[in-house]
Amino acid sequence: MSTERRQFARVAFDAKAHLTTTSERLAVRVIDLSLKGALLQLPARASLKPGDPCLLAVELAELEAGISMAGEVAHMELDGKRVGMLCRSIDIESITHLRRLLEINLCDAHLLERELKALIASN
Repeated sequence: MSTERRQFARVAFDAKAHLTTTSERLAVRVIDLSLKGALLQLPARASLKPGDPCLLAVELAELEAGISMAGEVAHMELDGKRVGMLCRSIDIESITHLRRLLEINLCDAHLLERELKALIASN
């Protein structure tokens, strides 16, 4: 039996981004994204811990815009080389870009609609 608790599907997404905390701004790589957060590759000098508030800004190469979400560090992996971020707030433009990105990569519009309904119901 799986111990997986993830409620929202994640899609692999390799992109440059910046993670801003109360004490530093880090250049990170996005490993994957979901409606509720992201998994990020950290630089060697990062000093984060679960619960730290943060702001993620993902660069979208094909658009002049990007995806921005505010949240907190949810967990650390691989001796601090990866961080899971839990999204607590996202603006309408960013959620529109994220939805389109997920729609393209999930190849299942019904799954995305269920996840959007679950996201709205949880807030």
